[in-house]
Amino acid sequence: MGRWIRESPAAIVPLALFVGSGTGLGAIAFRWLITAATRLFTGVSDYSAVGRVGNPYLPSLGVWFVLVVPVIAGAVYGPLVYRFAPEARGHGVPEVMYAVAERGGRIAPQVSVVKALASALCIGGGGSVGREGPIVQIGSALGSTVGRLTRLGTPRMRMLVACGASGGIAATFNAPLAGTFFAMELILRDFTAESFGAVVLSSVTASVVGRSVLGDHPFLTLPPFSVRHPAEYLLFLLLGAVVGAIGVCFSKVLYLIEDVCDWAWRGPEWLRPAVGGILLGALLLALPQMYGVGYPVLESAVEGHYMIGMLALLLVGKMVATSLTIGIGGSGGVFAPTLFIGAMAGTAFGDVVHDLLPSMTAAPGAYGLIGMGAALAGATRAPITAVVILFEITGEYTIILPLMAAVALAAGVSHLLSRDTIYTLKLLRRGVDIDRPRAGAALTGLTAGQISSPVPPPLPATTDMAHAAQALSHSPLGMLPVVDACGEYTGCVTARSVAEALSDPANDTATVGALAELPPTVTDDEHVADVLRRLADHPGTGLPVFDHDRTRLTGWISHEAVLAAIHPTDTH
Repeated sequence: MGRWIRESPAAIVPLALFVGSGTGLGAIAFRWLITAATRLFTGVSDYSAVGRVGNPYLPSLGVWFVLVVPVIAGAVYGPLVYRFAPEARGHGVPEVMYAVAERGGRIAPQVSVVKALASALCIGGGGSVGREGPIVQIGSALGSTVGRLTRLGTPRMRMLVACGASGGIAATFNAPLAGTFFAMELILRDFTAESFGAVVLSSVTASVVGRSVLGDHPFLTLPPFSVRHPAEYLLFLLLGAVVGAIGVCFSKVLYLIEDVCDWAWRGPEWLRPAVGGILLGALLLALPQMYGVGYPVLESAVEGHYMIGMLALLLVGKMVATSLTIGIGGSGGVFAPTLFIGAMAGTAFGDVVHDLLPSMTAAPGAYGLIGMGAALAGATRAPITAVVILFEITGEYTIILPLMAAVALAAGVSHLLSRDTIYTLKLLRRGVDIDRPRAGAALTGLTAGQISSPVPPPLPATTDMAHAAQALSHSPLGMLPVVDACGEYTGCVTARSVAEALSDPANDTATVGALAELPPTVTDDEHVADVLRRLADHPGTGLPVFDHDRTRLTGWISHEAVLAAIHPTDTH
């Protein structure tokens, strides 16, 4: 059974369904946690919708309770994150992107629980962040855990991480298409038939699970969309350029305020959210609409309940509140704040053009809807996701043409203004560039069989740990093939896995057969450019090479062999 899961192309189907259903249940539980935490701290399910009112549990404090709530929440989730999962701090998606691009999809399993608790406390305690980033990280951690338990190779491990990410977006927004393209565009960053099929299955499953509990209704109640005049398309293009630039601005403000917080704070990291919560509480006292995710405020804006001045105040307030929440060590996403900022900017733009051209333009809320997609494209540079998610949120096909025009221009402006996105900039600040060019142009025409070395002596599956350790110590490869009693290849065993088995007193593994892993399969007729990508995806020191029928082990290919093919040494 284990070998079928690791080798069969069909095995990804049940795994994707399992991850999708688990992520759907996780999204339901996470939303319940946020609502429960918000009720605990404020007495209502969404404080941003009720304005500046007191907490019924603490009537003596009146509206001043919002000064205390972020401090209490930070005092709880700060030590929790610091002690158990430091990667749960922040907005989550960059950590998933890093895990997929650089760590073979490996995410610590405790991240799911810590991220859910920390983000629920942060949002419920006034943090002006979104719930989409956390549920993406929660679902991705589930996918990674499933991949590790089933001992999948790196490509499939990454695929399951993307399945968890897509399921998180699908269940949260009731938007299976948006979940799919979010995972493909931002997490995997590569479209293949197998990965697309797996991600779609997970996304649909998570959405079905979410709908069964949360109901099958639009995520947001938004006004109908219409285009009043063909000339409006020029206004939508202008809107895309303006709001795309605002999306880039949000990214810069986010990390600027985070840098200021890093510069100002000299105490222990676990205490930072509690102390910084004083500043956040003061901001919430002045502008209670910034409390939590703020979707009711977004809906009120696109429905035309705010004047231009208030829309501008809410836009700037959200930028500062979200940046401050992340800067003090809070846990939550920036996806929802980006939509919020786009809605404010778009509706304000719509107010201006509607006052100037009342007979030619639609209601300002229509521009708010387009602004949401444009801000998302400007900040994340994921135009397909931006178009699809707004289409699924509104359920109106009439939005597609102006939305595509605005999103395309927003993404173009984002490229002109910054080489980084709101997600990749966080990684670049750590010295990680996931967009760096990959090698491969010099390998055209070469095949794996032409540069592979002879097969190293295999280990019988019955070899004990001591003899396996001795054999691996004399091998420069760090891993050796394993064969069964009939001489058939069953996988590879690594020096690392043997060392871990020997150092763990509780491990009762007796032979290398139980430790055999199945690295990606390479055939001798494959182009080396394709093999190089498999080597980059695999953390080992090489890969076994098979004949065309994948029945006989013919050689071994390593990074050194590929480098020698690119730069052959002078033998004269």
